[in-house]
Amino acid sequence: MSSQAESPGLEKAGSNQSGDRALTILQFLAKHPDATVGAVARELDVHKSTASRLLATLERHGLVTQSTWRGTYSLGFGLVRLAGAVTAQDSFAQAAQHACDELSHSLAETPNVAILDDLAAANIAQATGSAALFRAREYVGRRTPLNATSSGKVLLAFAGGQTRSAYRQTELERFTERTITNHDALDEELERIRRRGWGYSHQEWEELINAIAVP
Repeated sequence: MSSQAESPGLEKAGSNQSGDRALTILQFLAKHPDATVGAVARELDVHKSTASRLLATLERHGLVTQSTWRGTYSLGFGLVRLAGAVTAQDSFAQAAQHACDELSHSLAETPNVAILDDLAAANIAQATGSAALFRAREYVGRRTPLNATSSGKVLLAFAGGQTRSAYRQTELERFTERTITNHDALDEELERIRRRGWGYSHQEWEELINAIAVP
């Protein structure tokens, strides 16, 4: 009976502690990008399994991102949306959003801007055009695959050799029947993109969705 009466308070205390730890992780990663789980655990003075669970929660919300080949953690681009809501200062994300808004108005299509984030494309701006047959999915703050999206393939095509080599060690995930899942085929596609200066995705990420991208 006593335990049941005390549980709400204990639950609240645990929730507050998790919140404090999550904020501490974000502050720590701001100063120490590419930190290991062990480093985060030492900063929080907790077991590595606890730090790993907290990092996994933050990663699901896009607030931190894990390096695919190093296993380290850095701040994620989900923070861009939060930062954009509280600042009126010019920034790359705001400039990208302005460009998307203008392009959407002139072409009536749905443009977005993505940047390379570890081994994924991080989408930082988007505008929905009037020509869209259905409501476009909101991609701002999301990381999308390099092998299946037009922006991802363009980013990978013009990335440095170290990034391309690291990506070649990964398994290419299939999303539709048209997704490129063979590294040799992807290398040929990237070479074509470099030669012509633009790339496209023909229903490779989502059915019925086609897209083109330029660097």
